Amino acid sequence: MAQTTQNLQNDNALNDRSLRILKVLVEEYIRHGQPIGSGTLSRTSGLKLSSATVRNIVADLEAMGFVRSPHTSAGRVPTALGYRLFVDTLLQQRPPVAEDLQRMRVQLDPDRGAGDLVESASDVLSGITHLAGVVTLPRGSQSALRQIEFLPLSGQRVLAILVMNQRDVQNRIIQLDRDYSKSELEQIANYLNTNFAGRDLRTIRGELLRELEAMRADMDRLMRSAIELGGKALADDESGEGGYVLAGQGNLLEYQELADLERLRALFSAFAERRKILHLLDKSASAEDVQIFIGHESGYDIFDYLSVVTAPYTVNGEVIGVLGVIGPTRMPYDRVIPIVDITARMLGAALDSHG
Repeated sequence: MAQTTQNLQNDNALNDRSLRILKVLVEEYIRHGQPIGSGTLSRTSGLKLSSATVRNIVADLEAMGFVRSPHTSAGRVPTALGYRLFVDTLLQQRPPVAEDLQRMRVQLDPDRGAGDLVESASDVLSGITHLAGVVTLPRGSQSALRQIEFLPLSGQRVLAILVMNQRDVQNRIIQLDRDYSKSELEQIANYLNTNFAGRDLRTIRGELLRELEAMRADMDRLMRSAIELGGKALADDESGEGGYVLAGQGNLLEYQELADLERLRALFSAFAERRKILHLLDKSASAEDVQIFIGHESGYDIFDYLSVVTAPYTVNGEVIGVLGVIGPTRMPYDRVIPIVDITARMLGAALDSHG
């Protein structure tokens, strides 16, 4: 994308004055959210240009597609192409302040379990940027079963306690078709721990389902119960919470350009459906660093007024997930980009320590 805007910049012979005016216009619009007039640009550009000269430069920028004029104002706002040129060639990133770095360190403490770390990463992204923070769940290949225990609950329910890797503990409530005694649950747990401890969760679940299908007629009741209960305990979460963790979507309501009711309905439907968000995040899984999708670059109409800044996180040098923020195209890229980058590095390092 950087090459595209660089070529456009060269082809149209944008000079330093034009680039300076565009940079100031984008920065002022990000800061205030209102169309920027030539008078403001003349005062804040530092170029000592008259308003008339600035108007001519802005007219040229508009002709090249970098800015546009809303119908209700004489000022200009950046287009997606203008933001792209700004991000690729004009942006000066600002490292997080000490307070934000400390907040990241506390919330991404390696002593937390993997589930807590993913939740914390989405919270810290939304909390610091005041946008929506999203983190895909670590790929299942990284989750090895260490131990499983079952506790009987009322109403034909069982609490499954799963210990994965070194520190990650997950509790899952399973609805069954009959009550199980404490003794039965202990025998089932012993069978699963003896035969499957140390193996990948998805592999275990697949093997349990195959065993259930192949041996259904021959196995005794306890064995069948162990395989059925184990399969349910290790099932992928299909309740709508699987795939990624999202936090701070309410922050988007604060931006006037996203206040359109139909636009919001489509966006929150996408959050609920998840498929489009996951597909967009998956595009970043093969990237080595931060990726930025501005407006229509995402490939989905619902993101035409949004930008998505993402970065992969790794364990043992392998990408196991992607995180990022979703917000309006006028988000403060200078702050957001380094926050996303550092959060991805911290999350990967914390998960790496789990071994």
